[in-house]
Amino acid sequence: MANKSLSFLLALFLLFPCSQYAVAQENLSDEDIKGILQERIDTLQRGVGIVVGIVDADGRRIIGHGNLKLDGDQEPDGDTVFEIGSISKTFTALLLADMVERGELNLEDPVVEFLPESVVVPTLNERQITLLDLVTHRSGLPRDADNTDPEEGYADYSAEQTYEFLKGYTPTRNVGTQFEYSNVGLGLLGHVLSLAAGTDYATLLQERILTPLEMNDTAIALSSDLEMRLAEGHSFFREPVPNLDLGILAGAGGLRSTAGDMLQFLAANVGLVPSDLSAAMDKTHIVRNSTETPGLDIGLSWFILNIAGRRIVLHDGATFGYRSFTGFDKASQTGVIVLANSAHDISDIGLHLLDRRLPLAVLDPLPTLADVDPQIFGDYVGDYELVPEFILSVTQEEDILYIQATDQLKLPVFPSSETEFFYTIINAQITFFRDEQGMVTHLVIRQNGVENTARKLPSDITAIVEEGVAALPASFTLEQNYPNPFNSQTVVHFALVEPGEVELTVYNMNGQKVATLAEGGYPAGQYTVGWDGRDEQGQSLASGTYLLLLQSGGETQMRKSLLLR
Repeated sequence: MANKSLSFLLALFLLFPCSQYAVAQENLSDEDIKGILQERIDTLQRGVGIVVGIVDADGRRIIGHGNLKLDGDQEPDGDTVFEIGSISKTFTALLLADMVERGELNLEDPVVEFLPESVVVPTLNERQITLLDLVTHRSGLPRDADNTDPEEGYADYSAEQTYEFLKGYTPTRNVGTQFEYSNVGLGLLGHVLSLAAGTDYATLLQERILTPLEMNDTAIALSSDLEMRLAEGHSFFREPVPNLDLGILAGAGGLRSTAGDMLQFLAANVGLVPSDLSAAMDKTHIVRNSTETPGLDIGLSWFILNIAGRRIVLHDGATFGYRSFTGFDKASQTGVIVLANSAHDISDIGLHLLDRRLPLAVLDPLPTLADVDPQIFGDYVGDYELVPEFILSVTQEEDILYIQATDQLKLPVFPSSETEFFYTIINAQITFFRDEQGMVTHLVIRQNGVENTARKLPSDITAIVEEGVAALPASFTLEQNYPNPFNSQTVVHFALVEPGEVELTVYNMNGQKVATLAEGGYPAGQYTVGWDGRDEQGQSLASGTYLLLLQSGGETQMRKSLLLR
């Protein structure tokens, strides 16, 4: 399964420019939304077709742009069918909550109670996996089963293969102690619920959720009518890709739906339409645990984002050729669905429509993909240090290069030449450099007009102290910190034309100094410091805008930095 749940958070927390974090404004018009979709598809070529749906107390709106196929001329609309990927997990969670409401089972029931007696469910220290553990991603099960290739799909994956995986898996942590996103866990939950109900998952879903909510265009297996309305999926490079089938694990990501149907689902979740499922829906929105991301909690499968004074309940999804986002604010009774038939992330659009203060991603058109021998990639593998304790780890998996920053997601990069690579999810590029002997010495990452250099660490050490570099700068400069906004670590570069006393400090918006990043006499040169979002007492600061102030020799420069917890 290709879904990278929470990938939108990387962009939101780390890579959106602070200057766009503006005061909340009125809702966007249909024309404004159409313009966003036109820019994303026509100008940036980061998509093929996108449909946006919005529901609130004023009614429902659906805006589409692009095509069902790259070479087609049919614009997607509210009746166009898309794969919704991991948003399917919220339907599985609702099934669970409904069965609890009916008294058919309990959240704390061990999973093993519902499986055949011969099935062995992995445990550690005798703690059994419960239904609640599965739906909150704290089961200790990995992201995907290891007895199939997730990139090939699970079309023929059977219950027997699932049981085989469970028998052979050895947990690496105690059940219930740590969040780890698990497709196989939610797929197992869907299977367990169907066994408890004495039917198959598709029938259970139809009887308990889809029919009561009148979601007639949502299904796992498509009818001929729905098949004709299915948008074709496309890769990052807008090439057609196969559809995804998940077999017995359909509860993790096997649903197809339309914007029209998803607005019906959202309307019920926010209380705009009456439903016998309301009590169960409310239970899925309750915070059950935290995740590894500050400010992000989890209910029953739904993620709950606490940011900018809002509580947004959301989930995203991704399959081989589709992306999806849905979210809602119960306080304002507003819900948003965004569906796309390409692998390009559209979560920023959904978040922006829910709250204008959450900015759209700053993107450039994708560079042309170069035909580069993957054997070259091995030279680039290693750790690259921006500052101590902030490392870019470069790895290779088959023919793809991946880069993972400290405490962040691992993301693929693609070659535009033998030395230059680009991200597809964020607007950033990487260039690798060699010395005269041909050894890779460092990389430069460019994002939002800012360049940062990371030196390649020798394989036998993990960190080296950052010093001013030899080349003298042309001007007194405080560069924008990177990443910005940031969550746990950010890097600040500054340059001095002349030697002198330096003070680099952080102020809150009340004008109070909260941290000192650099102080004392410095020779002329370029410098890099890191900041972990803590004050001078070592306490974590609250989310908000902070001012970075550089002073030296009578000159002053200031930058705004956004910390999001």
